[in-house]
Amino acid sequence: MVPRRSQLFVPGNNEHMIRKAALELNPDSVIIDLEDAVPVNAKEDARRLIRELLPQLDWGNKELCVRVNAPDTPWFYGDVDTVMRIDNVRCIVVPKAEFSLDFIYRATGREIEPIIETARGLLNLEDIVRSEGVTAVSYGVADFALSVGGSLQAYESNQVIKTMVVAAARAYGVDPIDRVYFDIKDLDGFRRDCVEAKSLGFVGKQVIHPSQIPIANEVFSPSKEEVEWARRVVEAYERAVKEGRGAINLDGKLVDYVHYRLARRILEIAKQLGL
Repeated sequence: MVPRRSQLFVPGNNEHMIRKAALELNPDSVIIDLEDAVPVNAKEDARRLIRELLPQLDWGNKELCVRVNAPDTPWFYGDVDTVMRIDNVRCIVVPKAEFSLDFIYRATGREIEPIIETARGLLNLEDIVRSEGVTAVSYGVADFALSVGGSLQAYESNQVIKTMVVAAARAYGVDPIDRVYFDIKDLDGFRRDCVEAKSLGFVGKQVIHPSQIPIANEVFSPSKEEVEWARRVVEAYERAVKEGRGAINLDGKLVDYVHYRLARRILEIAKQLGL
């Protein structure tokens, strides 16, 4: 299981930023962007650049992804063909996903991360998430607001969509990743957004600036207090089960099987991150 506390978008036509993401920064995932970050007249140059550059760089433990252009655009199939030629790209990020993505996985064998960004995509969320090869899902608030004719501000704070994305992801065992936070100067606001996302069940955050990476990594990592609580819950509950009890009192609070499972999840994440 790959941690996805932070997923950094990097323009696919910017060699300097790609090298920096690989060699200097510490996001869990790097998403090389061939979509919104690359002008129409630079699409082919970006493909050529990443075909040559990505295999040369040492990505360490980072998950390397490429965001292709949307399936209904003239660039989609060329982008997918480019990704298939780059062996170290692990995941294809699909923007404006609106229907089953089985065909991409069957053609490429790469993991898939759809982004829900349209009204139709939201209505077909379950079908999209349960597509073959999908291991994570996110959503794009700006494009979604445009799709439904609403305001960006209204959908930035819309917990209904967040809850729907988390619920669909958890139902099918994939990672829910929270949306981009656009104000790169407001790091306090970004932290609050991360904390809220974690409380709703998201495992990480898509980021657009290096300054956001350490905050996302910190917030979406279990704290020392959380790990200690989880250890105590697991030890106490497993001891109680051996004694024939299914619920216990720990520090004056009820602990049952649900709390035990939550605690086990925290310890699994902590182990994965080496905490």
